[in-house]
Amino acid sequence: MNPSPITAVVFDLGAVLVDWNPEYLYAKLIPDPDERRVFLDEICTLEWNYAMDGGRSVRDEVAKLAAQHPEHADLINAWWDRWPEMLGDEIPGTRAIAERISASGIPLYALTNWSAETWPLGLAGFPFLGELFDGIVVSGDEGVVKPDPRLFAILRDRYGLNPATTLFIDDSPKNVAAADELGYVAHLFTSADDLEAWLRNLGLLSSRRVRFVPPTLLTTAPWPPAPLLVAVLSLVWLFAIGLWVKTGDPDAQVPATD
Repeated sequence: MNPSPITAVVFDLGAVLVDWNPEYLYAKLIPDPDERRVFLDEICTLEWNYAMDGGRSVRDEVAKLAAQHPEHADLINAWWDRWPEMLGDEIPGTRAIAERISASGIPLYALTNWSAETWPLGLAGFPFLGELFDGIVVSGDEGVVKPDPRLFAILRDRYGLNPATTLFIDDSPKNVAAADELGYVAHLFTSADDLEAWLRNLGLLSSRRVRFVPPTLLTTAPWPPAPLLVAVLSLVWLFAIGLWVKTGDPDAQVPATD
């Protein structure tokens, strides 16, 4: 029985379960790192992307920005035309942790700042995101982004969560602070190892993984199945020797044990 009172776990997605970074695309388009940094800091900025996560149309925002900077129109249009190339890999280890939590019977939810238009592209790149969770709230669909308390309220009300017994895991200090203020049990994600240690301290994960034991070797004895099997084979071998000695049959065969 799990001693933890936790009734649900909420994961952020970007930089927690999956990797997304405009650098992956624009390193191909702007090889010079200084030029690329100026472009991403001053034109296709994270603040601009944040507005699209909040519900603005990616197509419309890209078209408007390209019109404002015609000298960079091709690079700006690539934000939409080649968006999947901004996806990296899974964040190592986090998916396995989430799957272990789910296997224990605790429901999983996701609360993500993600554009409604690019969300289907994210699911295509990482299909497991559509299978792992019992529910997902996408900021672009709701028109509000973390750390706004309204997005947390949507999550809470839609899935009937009790913040006091719900874990919230995010890589943004602002989002974690907002969740903590709203009563969630919040964790600032830095790595899967740190997350696993935190979950163990809460009693949510076992300190060791359970290994499969074939049913034929299960026993109520305190020793593990392998020594038990050796003991049984030894008894069979001794019985065979005793039978051979008793019968005096020179043709009796002692069974091999290896």
